[in-house]
Amino acid sequence: MDNNLQKNEILFSVRGLQKRFANGFEALCGIDLDIFERECLLIAGANGSGKTLLMRILAGLLEPTEGEILFKGKPLGECKNIRRQVGLVFQDPDVQILGETVEEDIRFGPENLKLPEMEIEQRLMETLACLKLGEKKDFTSRNLSGGEKRRLATAGILAMGCETVIMDEPFANLDWPGVVQVLKIIEGLKQSRKTIIILTHELEKVLAFADRLVIIAGGKIRDSGNSEAVLDRLNEEWGVRDPRRVYRNAEDCTWL
Repeated sequence: MDNNLQKNEILFSVRGLQKRFANGFEALCGIDLDIFERECLLIAGANGSGKTLLMRILAGLLEPTEGEILFKGKPLGECKNIRRQVGLVFQDPDVQILGETVEEDIRFGPENLKLPEMEIEQRLMETLACLKLGEKKDFTSRNLSGGEKRRLATAGILAMGCETVIMDEPFANLDWPGVVQVLKIIEGLKQSRKTIIILTHELEKVLAFADRLVIIAGGKIRDSGNSEAVLDRLNEEWGVRDPRRVYRNAEDCTWL
């Protein structure tokens, strides 16, 4: 692991995490994982590997069957404001866009928090600028492009004050301009020192941004560490392609 990363505080500490469904299917099995503050963590796995389920649990949207999850040293179940600190951008951003216009959608979260109007207005202006949505402020949310919708979903999370952003398959169904828009979001989040967790199987688009790569398959973590080292140890049974077949190294793996 990067020595600089080890100097950061542990944000999430996951030990022995399991998730079983009523039919007996064990979707997550014995997950042990530390996630550090201000890191850009890339979690790669095929569809059905368990990566989305794991992140829904960490975001406080689902309960695990067994195991321990600490958030900033406290049991996750005791962190009643977890959704104000950890935001999840869904694979389909339409499910979390609630406002008729861009401005209304960004204001939705802070208004639900019952923040003073002056602070809501400040957060609105800051996130519009950060996500470069100022010119779209009065646009109808549903008429935005795919990349713009992901920018809007991220803006809503940042307006809530979340320091951790989870992006689930952020490049799904996007054309090249849309992918570039999302990569610029990730670049901006890194520059502002947010914690970023990206779930994807499209390593060739974003691997260059990762501080660490985790591989998950069959509900288990198979490998974790420096991107190049993890790729050197890839097992094709894990369902993850090595992008270096086309790109020279991990640092070249970006569409930005």
